[in-house]
Amino acid sequence: MALSHAQLLERARRIRLAIFDVDGVLTDGRLYFMPDGTEFKSFNTLDGHGIKLLIASGVEVAIISGRQSPLVERRAANLGIRHLIQGREDKLNALAELRQRIEVEMEEIAFLGDDLPDLPVMRRVGLGMAVASADSFVREQAHGVTRAHGGQGAAREFCEFILQAQGNLDAARAEYL
Repeated sequence: MALSHAQLLERARRIRLAIFDVDGVLTDGRLYFMPDGTEFKSFNTLDGHGIKLLIASGVEVAIISGRQSPLVERRAANLGIRHLIQGREDKLNALAELRQRIEVEMEEIAFLGDDLPDLPVMRRVGLGMAVASADSFVREQAHGVTRAHGGQGAAREFCEFILQAQGNLDAARAEYL
């Protein structure tokens, strides 16, 4: 279902809400557990800054994750992500709840995912993308696929793509010159 670059840009121009999965998208997908059961995750700082740039441009950002983790709560708070839904395998219902909080049309929503539980949302939003390391079936169903793998710059690429489509990438970068 891959769209052309021009079609992806057209869809990205309309985005007002960008949603991210966590494991395999904001992380590399590996789960780390200590002997006492404590878990830890590794997040990419480039991805995090991309999310901050997207928020600063006026795009709302949310996380919908099938797993529950205090580490994700902390990461979302650090990045300024106000909309966090965790522990929800039924991501389509989670999206419906999110849309009750944020007035946004489906075509104004972008989603970045990597696995089968992400497909119901990816297939219904305006811009449903997969990371390069996503399940092959998920990549086939996505509107587009990032060049970068999950946890290794895919979220940054996704954010910058939306910023570029909306004409905000150069201004976001100019803040640092």
